Amino acid sequence: MPNHDRLDTSSISFTALYTGHVWAANGLSAPAFHTRTGQLFYHALAPFEYLGGKLVGGNIRTFLLQRHHLIDHLVEQAIAEEGITQILEIACGLSPRGYRFCQRHSQLTYIEADLPDMADRKQRLLARIGSLSPRHLALPLNIFSQHSDDALESVLQTHFDPGKPVLVITEGLVNYFDLPAVEIFWRRLRIALERFPAGIYLTDNYPLLDDHPFQRTMRALRGMLGAVSRSQVSFHFGSDQEAQAHFELLGFAQARVHDPSDYYAQLPIPRSRGTPFVRVIEARI
Repeated sequence: MPNHDRLDTSSISFTALYTGHVWAANGLSAPAFHTRTGQLFYHALAPFEYLGGKLVGGNIRTFLLQRHHLIDHLVEQAIAEEGITQILEIACGLSPRGYRFCQRHSQLTYIEADLPDMADRKQRLLARIGSLSPRHLALPLNIFSQHSDDALESVLQTHFDPGKPVLVITEGLVNYFDLPAVEIFWRRLRIALERFPAGIYLTDNYPLLDDHPFQRTMRALRGMLGAVSRSQVSFHFGSDQEAQAHFELLGFAQARVHDPSDYYAQLPIPRSRGTPFVRVIEARI
């Protein structure tokens, strides 16, 4: 059984403020998503971000924007080409994605989920900007809860039509836990998605590539994020092939790993010098 002290996610919320300001500073958000604390983190890290870009060809902001744009693209594609009308974004934080997609697609049911304090904050934010509705809510969800109202299964069962496909997103979440812990969530997610006609799961991943010239930098970043967030930060896979095989081993019918560099000509994303640190996994039921 996992150590539930280690699985406490309450200390991660500070990263939501920082990433929230990254979206705001790069034109992906609405003014209401701006926070002074997020702005403070953003400017405090600016010198390190600059050095990272110069020394290793990329930095935290680079991969945050790469993954966010890439996930947006895959969601838009699923809506346009596969008729997705139900989306659950777990660990939503101050992500503006739900707001932006609900503005563009009136047919969407978009449920944003996070730990209670952040979910309450997001619910009040949505009400303030006029986006709150029965189709666009922010609700409590803990990926390690079971048999309770804030469990994954309860949220999917209560708020989604079982006769329609569903898409689930986790962005900036699963790497705060070691693989055995998050694998429990992934197995439960696969079982929960099997109750729908089709299911798509999108998540970010950071392969610790053996041949990456900045593997030592990646390991240092893992240690720094773990210390600041008091979490078990982990890079789960050593290659894209390993990630794909693992999701298929978990019972997903299909898994594909998206590399941001394959989308440089297609999406307005910053480029890394060399191989990007981040990937987006697309797993399907």
